[in-house]
Amino acid sequence: MAQAPISDGISNATFIDWSQFWQTFHHGTAVVDGLHLHYVEGGKGPPILLLPCCWPQNWYAWRFIMPQLVASGHRVVVLDPRGVGDSDRPTDGYDLKTLATDIHGFVETIGLLSDGPISVAAHGIGTWLAYAYAADWRNDVKRLAVMNACVPGISTPRNDMDGDETVLQNWHFSFNRLDDLPELLIGGREREFITWLFRAKAMRPWAIDDAAVEQYVRHFSAPGALRAINNYYRTIFNVAGVEANRRRAERPLEIPILALGAERGYGDHLVEVMRTIATDVSGGTIVGSGHYMLEEDPIGICRELIRFIER
Repeated sequence: MAQAPISDGISNATFIDWSQFWQTFHHGTAVVDGLHLHYVEGGKGPPILLLPCCWPQNWYAWRFIMPQLVASGHRVVVLDPRGVGDSDRPTDGYDLKTLATDIHGFVETIGLLSDGPISVAAHGIGTWLAYAYAADWRNDVKRLAVMNACVPGISTPRNDMDGDETVLQNWHFSFNRLDDLPELLIGGREREFITWLFRAKAMRPWAIDDAAVEQYVRHFSAPGALRAINNYYRTIFNVAGVEANRRRAERPLEIPILALGAERGYGDHLVEVMRTIATDVSGGTIVGSGHYMLEEDPIGICRELIRFIER
C-alpha cells in the first residue's frame, strides 16, 4: 500500500497548533451505568468514533488525525474506554461483552446514533473492543476500520518473522496476564517501561515526542491504571474470553471493514484474519511504520481512513 513520504508525516506532527486544536476540540465525560467515561470531541457532520490502543496510550494517540477528520466534514469523538486515560478504573468489567456494552451506552448517551449507525476506527487493543462492539451491536456500526492488532481467539502469530522479532511482537500477551507480576515490576518505573516500548516496537520512534511520553506516563502511572489495562489481557485471553470471541465470530460481520497492519507489526496478516470473520474487507500494510502507526504515519493513516469512510 503506497504511503505518504515520511517527511510529510513528521513535519505535520512536529508543528501541531495546540491553541487551534483546543478551539476545535473539548474534553467531556459521559456517565454510563455509573461509569465515568472520558472523551474528546470536535467537529460537525457524520460521526466517527475513534478508539485508542490503550497499552500504554489513550485518546492522545489520535491527536494528529483528529483535526484532519474534522476538516473533512466529520464529528470526531475519541473515547478512553474503561480503565484507560481519565476514565474510571474499576477492578472488573474487562470482558469484551461488557466493554462493547460500555461503548454502546456511551454513543447513546452523547447522541452519536441520532442519525443512524456510525463509522468506527480503532488501533491496537481498541480493535478488540471495536470488533466486539460491531459484532454485538450490529445496528450501531456501518463501517469499521481496525489497525495493527490481533483478534482474540481468532488470530494466529505471523509466520514470516524471525524468532527475535516474533518474541518482540508477542511477549506481552503472556506477561500481562500474570497475576501481580507486571504491577510489581513496572510500578514506579512507568516512564522507563513506556520509553522502552516506543523504542522497541516503533520504526519511527522519534515521532512519539517527549510531550507524548509525558501524557502516557501520567495516565499509565495513575492509581489502578496499570492493573486495569493488564486486566484486559487477563480477562479477554482467558479460556472463557477466547471462547466467547470465537462464538462471536461464528456470525461474520457484513459491514465494510478496513484492516491496516504495520510493516513492523501485523502487516497483511490482519487483512487475512478479518476476511475469516467478515465478508467485505479491504486494506493492507502501512509501509515504514511500526506498531504506533497513528503517530508514525498520521497522514497515511488519515488518507486511508477518509478514503474508506467516504467511499
